[in-house]
Amino acid sequence: MEVAGEAKDNAPSSFQLQQPPLQVEPMWKIILVAAIAAGVQFGWALQLSLLTPYVQLLGIPHAWAAIIWLCGPISGLLVQPIVGYYSDHCTSRFGRRRPFIGFGAGLVALAIFLIGFAADLGHAVGDSLGKGPKPRAITVFVVGFWILDVANNMLQGPCRAFLADLSGGNARKMSTANALFSFFMAIGNVLGYAAGSYTHLYKVFPFSKTKACDLYCANLKSCFFISVALLLTMTILALTLVRETATAAAPKHPTTVKKGKIPVFGELFGALKDLPRMMWILMLVTSLNWVAWFPFLLFDTDWMGKEVYGGNVGTKLYDQGVRAGALGLMINSIVLGFASLGVQFLARRPRQVKKLWGAVNFLLAVCLAMTVLITKLAERGRPSTGATESPLMGIKVGALALFAVLGIPLAVTYIILFALASIFSSNSGSGQGMSLGVLNLAIVIPQMVVSVASGPWNQLFGGGNLPAFVLGAAAAAVSGILSLIMLPSPPDDVVTKAAVGGFH
Repeated sequence: MEVAGEAKDNAPSSFQLQQPPLQVEPMWKIILVAAIAAGVQFGWALQLSLLTPYVQLLGIPHAWAAIIWLCGPISGLLVQPIVGYYSDHCTSRFGRRRPFIGFGAGLVALAIFLIGFAADLGHAVGDSLGKGPKPRAITVFVVGFWILDVANNMLQGPCRAFLADLSGGNARKMSTANALFSFFMAIGNVLGYAAGSYTHLYKVFPFSKTKACDLYCANLKSCFFISVALLLTMTILALTLVRETATAAAPKHPTTVKKGKIPVFGELFGALKDLPRMMWILMLVTSLNWVAWFPFLLFDTDWMGKEVYGGNVGTKLYDQGVRAGALGLMINSIVLGFASLGVQFLARRPRQVKKLWGAVNFLLAVCLAMTVLITKLAERGRPSTGATESPLMGIKVGALALFAVLGIPLAVTYIILFALASIFSSNSGSGQGMSLGVLNLAIVIPQMVVSVASGPWNQLFGGGNLPAFVLGAAAAAVSGILSLIMLPSPPDDVVTKAAVGGFH
């Protein structure tokens, strides 16, 4: 990869980068690149459904489990802007986006090995067998987890930017490409959560069960084997069959850097300084939306195991709840997939976008508040001596229905925000990678706050997961109100230049 030489004084900043003329590529190329999301999201699904319980099995207390997830937003804060900047300016003969996507896939494979074999590697260097903290396994796991989050951020940013490149500045194509990306994310989620909810997957890989790695660990390890195989297959197919042509050319007036310096954060803060009002509002409602989403994404299966099923970490009842949560997430992803396609029909006109975004935020707020009702009903149905068996069928159905309904606002979150950012950045002549990196700040900073604060916040109100969920419900409601009042629709001139009807 090469970055162009020293900048001239009159060169535009990267946020005002003049992109070379792009041609709209055939839809099959967009589909192939979007399909990488299935491989990426398979791994994310395993992280979200199984790893929070797993770190507690390794000996990390619940109050500290969320701290492990700091690596996701921190790597997003650092990696996505850097990768976005250099993928905008890369002049490699392999293209602008493809080298980063390929390297990110390789890092995922390394991270999967470290996470899957953390218990084995920890035992090999001195961890004891049986219950109790396993500090060496925890260290290996945390290193692998950080690498995995860095790799995922390295993959997703360039993939979305590549889709924008292939769309050639056409607003309708951008919206369709983001919907396809969301659709394949749903497919990856379905596969990942299905694998996570199946208790006998380790039998497909009998070598996965060892002295240090019990059945839960062996199933987790087996799931990750499938995850990396799917990701590498999708990535190799896309990078082999979809070549970067016009999009691989260097910008006509490139922003350049002095050798040995990394100007990306200067460019990023310069981009923030010059952001139009519409992007600031988009970032504000995005931040509140992710304050709502992240606690549930972190603790959904833990909530099922503890509050709904009434189990403790390491018990059979808790494990049943975690598996039921993985099933709920699989149902959520099926709804997400269909809703991703339906968003295209619900947002045909620019004026409908803000109404749709506001409505789904209110729906998200109601769903998060419903976790309190489901928890209280589950507690009433238990004997006074404590939970000895799974909750009543009505409680299970209600919890799974909640997961299903949440697929609708999640689909809108994945599509509308990134589509708006792509359209606004095209209108201002911005680099797609840097523009998406700027929007990513509105996602990762709330995640960092939630990761640090959710454990103490939950402990302040008696422990469990409900305090963070209630706070998330309030944030979603505020995001919905601000969306209806302040969020702008896509500018009419963008729609006119693209010769399409907004998000049609």
